[in-house]
Amino acid sequence: MVSAILISLAAGLATGIGAIPILIFRKIPAVYHDTLLGFAAGVMLTAASFSLLLPALRTGGIVHAAVGIAAASIFVFAVERFIPHLHPHFGKESHGDLEMGKGFLMAMAVTLHNFPEGLAVGVGFASGTDNLGLFLAAAIAAQNIPEGLAVAAPIAGLSRIKILCFTLLSGLAEPIAAVIGMTMCGFSKSILPFGLAFAAGAMIYVVSDQIIPECHSNGNETQATFGIIVGVISMLILQESLA
Repeated sequence: MVSAILISLAAGLATGIGAIPILIFRKIPAVYHDTLLGFAAGVMLTAASFSLLLPALRTGGIVHAAVGIAAASIFVFAVERFIPHLHPHFGKESHGDLEMGKGFLMAMAVTLHNFPEGLAVGVGFASGTDNLGLFLAAAIAAQNIPEGLAVAAPIAGLSRIKILCFTLLSGLAEPIAAVIGMTMCGFSKSILPFGLAFAAGAMIYVVSDQIIPECHSNGNETQATFGIIVGVISMLILQESLA
């Protein structure tokens, strides 16, 4: 469990890498931001479909998979409805103290999104297949980089230390969620199919409800779509290399 927690922590802290362009240049063109978010969406969709849903169907059948997806969708919807947060495209014109407040709310949004990702990593390790846990952690780390950029870009006016703190803290939900996922599935292997489907459903909800609308909000839909395609292909290659 310790190694799984450390791996999920490393994946979560990859959000800090996404802040590096902002720390250096302070501002990057929206087209790069949207393309990278598209890449993140492709990564998450591939991981959810091939690495989580297919094992859930094989081990538990359609009922476990359907119930898990539905439960995850309701859960993420409820969390987003009742916990204050702000998505990046709502905070692009912030300044001063208002910028600090919006930065916190945007970091909270990414933290909420990181919870199902950490849950997926924990469930992956609990499945008894180490390659699945490693693959999911690598996939999550790759897509956390553009999410870190999404947090850092609208708060570029803050000090570099504050920007880095916001982006790094937003990734700390992942090891916590990983522990929950491993503990939940560790009680009984019969829970594993539901856990796999729940993690997949949560990731699919986040992609559809937030990441795709965000990367299509600046008129860069084509670039974002090709980012999704590259993300899907990259994860297929990674999955085959770890098989």
